[in-house]
Amino acid sequence: MTLQAIIFDLDGVITDTAHFHYLAWKELADELGVPFDEAFNEQLKGVSRMDSLELILERGNLTMSAEDKERYAAQKNTHYVKLLENLTPTDILPGIAELLTDLKERGLRCALASVSKNAPTVLKALDLLDTFDFVVDAAILKNSKPDPEIFVRACSGLGISVNEAVGIEDAQAGIESINRAGIISVGIGSGLKHADMTLAGTSLLSLGLLDQLYQTIVSRETI
Repeated sequence: MTLQAIIFDLDGVITDTAHFHYLAWKELADELGVPFDEAFNEQLKGVSRMDSLELILERGNLTMSAEDKERYAAQKNTHYVKLLENLTPTDILPGIAELLTDLKERGLRCALASVSKNAPTVLKALDLLDTFDFVVDAAILKNSKPDPEIFVRACSGLGISVNEAVGIEDAQAGIESINRAGIISVGIGSGLKHADMTLAGTSLLSLGLLDQLYQTIVSRETI
């Protein structure tokens, strides 16, 4: 077996829009009277928009109709999209552009597995929209991370099996999603558990390192 593809999360892996999410969610939480800080925002990483809103409502012991939830989620998204207007290719995280280039040169494929419905907008701003062979449509997902659905869909979209890929994530929910899909996992950042490999930052990523990880784990499993 050989490595066929790398599957990327978006926020915190390709670029860092986490602060934009934080600002948009905090504005909404302040309006709702719910305490919101950077620490709580960490719980929303890798979580869908509606599920994130549910966590905020739960923290504030609030209930609201489905209609109001849709309205507030749309309000948050409008603010977030406005903030994205400041995004440019210079915001691609270190090492990512080089890794994507190396993948293409070696004939390997890449997919994006982000729960953000704004992923195509972000990729366009970064001038990466045509770089990815497949982008999972977050709008059709039935389950958010840590459910494995999004990574299984990514492999299906690439036409490969789950044991032919490596997935890269910066959130615990994402690592769990990759692992549950049966894909080799790489975590970016500190405090992540159960990743097959954890790196301090994206600048440490390389195709050689990912290929070595893949071959090591595959060899171990076939013994």
